[in-house]
Amino acid sequence: MNKVNLAEKFQLFSEYWSPKIVGELNGQQVKLAKFKGEFVWHKHDNEDEMFFIAEGTLNIEFRDKTITLNKGEFLIIPKGVEHKPVAENEVLVMLFEPATTLNTGNTENDLTKHQLNWI
Repeated sequence: MNKVNLAEKFQLFSEYWSPKIVGELNGQQVKLAKFKGEFVWHKHDNEDEMFFIAEGTLNIEFRDKTITLNKGEFLIIPKGVEHKPVAENEVLVMLFEPATTLNTGNTENDLTKHQLNWI
């Protein structure tokens, strides 16, 4: 058992849209990521995904609405729901999702990360 200091972990990397693993429990991974700009439309057919905002404001676009998340808020996106994260400014995000979750879901492009690093 090791405690995790989020502020210290976020200082260890600077790249956007590249999640880092900081913990694992019950087949789920706890990941930290920095977002800035627009991501891609995608969905996860087999996994729910949770976004917790540690710092900043994140808009998550859906085909019929946009949900804005602020510091201290989270959103669980059910499997199969198409979405696109958008961050006008840098946002620090903690993700909870199954270890099998691919960051771009059903969309394969240059932002896809097949192998994530532990920090």
